[in-house]
Amino acid sequence: MKAISKMITIRTRSRFEIIDITAEVEKIVREADVDNGFVLIHEPHTTAAVTINENDPSLFTDFINIYTKIAPPNGEYEHNRKYMGIPSEQNAHAHIISSLIKPSVVIPVINGRIMLGTWQRVLFIELDGPRTREVNIIVYY
Repeated sequence: MKAISKMITIRTRSRFEIIDITAEVEKIVREADVDNGFVLIHEPHTTAAVTINENDPSLFTDFINIYTKIAPPNGEYEHNRKYMGIPSEQNAHAHIISSLIKPSVVIPVINGRIMLGTWQRVLFIELDGPRTREVNIIVYY
């Protein structure tokens, strides 16, 4: 099995943000000129995630509302306490939510195209922004 790997950079603007990265993934698959295989989308950050779902801003609001009910940003977390007198980042909520969503998705590539359903898109989910993030796109064939 062979692979082609590219990295994309994402600059988020807010604490919680959902960004459609499907076009970037499709471009990398096209440039790889691969007929059949699969593409792995992996973000190497513990306070972000990727998923496949519909690109709908009202749905994004619903996602964020549910995420913050599951793990409120202002909740009491051990991770957020001082360690040896040093203040910790206040982002335990982001670690918890990202562990529920996951850091990677895999999509089949058939006849040079990623196989997504009619409404499916590849979504990057920022949970602790704003930040500059990198996402690995690896095409296997």
